[in-house]
Amino acid sequence: MYLEIVSPEATLFSGEVTSIAVPGVNGEFEMLKDHAPIVSLLKAGYVKIYGDIALDEEVKDKFTKGKDKGTWLAIGSGTLELNDNKVIVLAD
Repeated sequence: MYLEIVSPEATLFSGEVTSIAVPGVNGEFEMLKDHAPIVSLLKAGYVKIYGDIALDEEVKDKFTKGKDKGTWLAIGSGTLELNDNKVIVLAD
């Protein structure tokens, strides 16, 4: 599945992932390959990325290694769209 995380300042991540978990307004949920299309509002929390990913040096400091071996990005809020195995997260 392809993931793109965009903030007002820059594209923070763009690449293939195994799965992604996000803090939806009605609770955290995870998406895997071939997940049904979805659009959701996100609340403050962590976008958790799983898979063998490479981060650009200029944004690496925004991400942390999670307790569960994922790579985490703290967000204040945002919007997510998933369609045809492509996830776009617009994060604040």
